[in-house]
Amino acid sequence: MTQTIAPRVRILVLLLLAVTGALLAGAAPASAHAALTGSDPGQGAVVDTAPAQVSLTFSEQIAVSDDAVRVLDPKGNRVDKGTPANPGGTTYTVRLLSGLPDGTYTVAYQVVSADSHPVAGAFTFSIGAPSETSVSASAPASDDGLIGLLYGIGRYVSYAGFVVMAGGAAFVLACWGRGAGVRAVQRLVVSGWLTLTAATLALLLLRGSYTTSGAVGDVFDLSLLGDVLQTKTGAALVSRLLLLAAAALFIAVLFGAYDKREAEEKRDLTFGLAIGGTVVAAGLAASWAMSEHASQGLQPGVAMPVDVLHLLAVAAWLGGLTTLLVALYRAPADTPVDRDAVQRFSRLAFGSVVALAVTGVYQSWRQLGSWSALTDTRYGQLLLAKIGLVAVMVATASISRRWTARLAEAPVPAAREEKKEKEKQPAEAGKATEAGKNKSGKDESGAEKGGDARAAQLARQRAAMESARQKRLRDADPHRFGLRRSVLAEAGIAVVLLAVTTVLTQTEPGRTEQEAAAATSASSSASTGQGTGAVTLNMPFDTGGENGKGVVTIDLDPARVGDNDMHVYVEGPDGQAVDIPEVKVALTLSAKDIGPLPVVPDHIATGHWSASGVQIPMTGDWKVEVTVRTSDIDQVTVSKNAKIG
Repeated sequence: MTQTIAPRVRILVLLLLAVTGALLAGAAPASAHAALTGSDPGQGAVVDTAPAQVSLTFSEQIAVSDDAVRVLDPKGNRVDKGTPANPGGTTYTVRLLSGLPDGTYTVAYQVVSADSHPVAGAFTFSIGAPSETSVSASAPASDDGLIGLLYGIGRYVSYAGFVVMAGGAAFVLACWGRGAGVRAVQRLVVSGWLTLTAATLALLLLRGSYTTSGAVGDVFDLSLLGDVLQTKTGAALVSRLLLLAAAALFIAVLFGAYDKREAEEKRDLTFGLAIGGTVVAAGLAASWAMSEHASQGLQPGVAMPVDVLHLLAVAAWLGGLTTLLVALYRAPADTPVDRDAVQRFSRLAFGSVVALAVTGVYQSWRQLGSWSALTDTRYGQLLLAKIGLVAVMVATASISRRWTARLAEAPVPAAREEKKEKEKQPAEAGKATEAGKNKSGKDESGAEKGGDARAAQLARQRAAMESARQKRLRDADPHRFGLRRSVLAEAGIAVVLLAVTTVLTQTEPGRTEQEAAAATSASSSASTGQGTGAVTLNMPFDTGGENGKGVVTIDLDPARVGDNDMHVYVEGPDGQAVDIPEVKVALTLSAKDIGPLPVVPDHIATGHWSASGVQIPMTGDWKVEVTVRTSDIDQVTVSKNAKIG
């Protein structure tokens, strides 16, 4: 029976690993948890005189370094001076050199949000009038690439290690005291400790590169490591390592001296281990709470303890489930997981699910802020996926509880099997004795040919046979077999659930995303005087040549300061879309002596051209000129005015 189960287990594990990998690969390593909500000068703005400084306003507090904000002239030279300052709130300023010439300047920023995630971006503004610039206005984030991928994997592995270590120890103490002497359970909990320790060390080394350059060569830069140790996240990682040293002592007592104590001593030691283990586990959970989502935003004083409770409940449920699965498959025949242990874990898991539900509701309200964020933001969509997985896992757990209720200490099939085994024993014992005589020349109790060694060998053979017999008896129980399969399914869902949870902790909260979008929209409306919609301009043309008549239509969306999308449509006199050799567009604001700003759209389809990222630097009555060429020599320029803002 075990041989038929093993291939299914391997297939399921491979499938789960593939799904987990897809989840981790499909998600950005860390979305920006602090968003730029405003700046002065504003994005795409044109100012008459050079400003003395540039200010940036974020949705939450950030950590800045000396090079966190850089201002570059059209040639790519830095024109900022000094280090960024925080005059108050979430606004940060950097001073500029005096006497800056006219042209387009690029502001690039790379900071770390208060909940430990790197944030990068760039925008442009112009002095006097826009100009050509050699600087790209798109800033790659340091968390992209290999370092970001490794950091994301390290976070997942650290969560998994904590869940296995803390949940496994809780299962032994609260549900199955005999499990302290089971090798497979000991190896599982110790592997959880080793995994969490290794992942924490890796995160500490990767952190400097992750929040700055993103370069692999900076992983072992000691100066960056020193900077990391001075941050909140660095302190949390170091605290986690110190607590892991205490956890190692706890594990040594649990699986060492604990298993050798008498029943009365065990009760006293269990109480002490439960108190000490809870304190250590809560401290480890706090190392996440103090440096991530819970430490920022609304009610951090309430959110951090709630987050600790949430993590402990996850560990008790998922880690205990993993330990139960290992015990069901790997526990020795003479130390099987009994029905009482499974029932105790069922009660523990139910309490954990209740705690998860209560803390999860609070966390969801705090991070989402509105019902629309559930569907309109990535955080909300991931949260819905997590809720769905929890529901499926709870449904699967109900099946496990039914199998547990049917689990008997001496099931009928096992009793029949035991009777058959006892009938075989005399014959097998006789064969073993005869074999002993044939090889030794005497009865196994004799001493002519190493009788003592032979007797020990026969004893080991009998013990192995008895162990195999006990295992057959245990596996013959259909209820235990059903429990194994349902717990295996639960554990599979738990792997995916943990992956989704890890990605969720790296995703910008829905409340922050919506607030940043609203602030950006309000800022844009303020700079343009009002919110505007798309502008459509229809301009008849006649180049004077054959097939030289038609109508050119310009769609400008959203027709406001900053980036715009432009679509150009050309139709013949019959209203059908037609292609022509060339279309060019120019924008001019005569009142401010700006332009013409050329736009060369790309051909998309018959009679359709398009250009994205068309910069309109300021509000006003802009003249839109379209040059239409219908042959090598026939062309005409037509124009109309468009009100921007």
